[in-house]
Amino acid sequence: MVSLSGDSVYPHDVLTVLFCLLTVSQAYVNVALNKPAYQQYSGSGDKYDASNAVDGHKSDLSGGGGQCAISDRRQTATWWVNLTTIHSIHHITIYFRTNNKPWGPSNWRTKYFLGFSVYVSNTTDRLQGTLCYKDDNFTLDTIPAVFTTTCPVHGQFVIYYNERLPGVTYPDYYSNYVHSGLCEVEVYGCPATGYFGSNCSVPCPDVNCQYCHIETGTCQGCKPGYKGHRCEITCERGTYGAGCKETCGHCRDVNQCSINNGTCLTGCNAAFKGDLCKTACDKGSYGYDCKETCGHCRDRYQCSNINGSCLTGCDPGYQGDLCKTSCDRGSYGSECNETCGHCRDVDHCSNINGTCLTGCDADYQGDLCKTHCPVGYFGQDCSETCINSYTCDGCNDVSGSCDYGCRPGWIGYFCQKRIGSEGGMSTTCQNRNMT
Repeated sequence: MVSLSGDSVYPHDVLTVLFCLLTVSQAYVNVALNKPAYQQYSGSGDKYDASNAVDGHKSDLSGGGGQCAISDRRQTATWWVNLTTIHSIHHITIYFRTNNKPWGPSNWRTKYFLGFSVYVSNTTDRLQGTLCYKDDNFTLDTIPAVFTTTCPVHGQFVIYYNERLPGVTYPDYYSNYVHSGLCEVEVYGCPATGYFGSNCSVPCPDVNCQYCHIETGTCQGCKPGYKGHRCEITCERGTYGAGCKETCGHCRDVNQCSINNGTCLTGCNAAFKGDLCKTACDKGSYGYDCKETCGHCRDRYQCSNINGSCLTGCDPGYQGDLCKTSCDRGSYGSECNETCGHCRDVDHCSNINGTCLTGCDADYQGDLCKTHCPVGYFGQDCSETCINSYTCDGCNDVSGSCDYGCRPGWIGYFCQKRIGSEGGMSTTCQNRNMT
């Protein structure tokens, strides 16, 4: 409104609105500025990169100016900015790509933005968040080149989305495909949680409230460990986190599970490990905090992660429920059921396979020392030869004399005389004894 003198004259209500808008624009901070951004089907080159929409530059709204995020034309278009932490948001402003041309029906780019949506979410999944705005009213004549929507919620991701899906009927003035074409997205809110008001300086009124309405202070989310309309209720035993929706792990004492983050303050129950005690022991370990090592189980993966019992038995050489005890002296093998042979030192019989590690007793041979010396031999490792090894049936293991009789057809102390021979010892026997 202009007076006859040429001075501008504004009604009181208009001045009030302008003052409020000025106050809002000065109080809230653009928390999206220079934050990480992403867009689906991104156009080639930095000229169209998703980050262009949060770089603070909006003087050139053309495709070639390097200030806009522009994707390829497809059936869906998704762009988001990661605020890096959850923020209290007041309003969101979007500068669409106009190519610096008049906006409206004469600008062919207008139709690509009709039907768009804006979400705020704690993840990149828009459907897990809050729908701030869904366009189902704008036309080529009414859609603004600079769009603002108030959305007093909390979130980490602000998501722009549009679609032209097969089988869905859209107004005739909609495009057949969509793309992002966002030259700047500004997200205004408080830089820190736990505060509200026009200058983000008033603490949330409820002491355990983490997120409160940016305008009214009404609690919208409790600090981890609390719940209730005013966050006045502490999480019940065995629960923790935001809204007390998380379940404590296998804490040694569930009363010592932190209501804030679920940490088990006095450690884990047997078979579990980690701060939250939700991770089972690795194979081969067991017990409280998984600090014990499984014994010599036949299958190391069949060791109980609770008490270490070997569920399928022990490796050869070990015994007991935990398979940590070597076989008793003189035994070896699976379940220690085998008996060691005639080892020179029974303490050096391998508990695993029965091998005599320091050799055999006299008159025995082989790795297990369970085999008698062959006929005609005696002594340590069967290295001694009987005095008459060809005619003795068994010789003294000290003197080598034929103490155990002769082979058939021979007689005498040294089995040197063939039975039936007329001249005493045979020539063969004499020759052998003489040697």
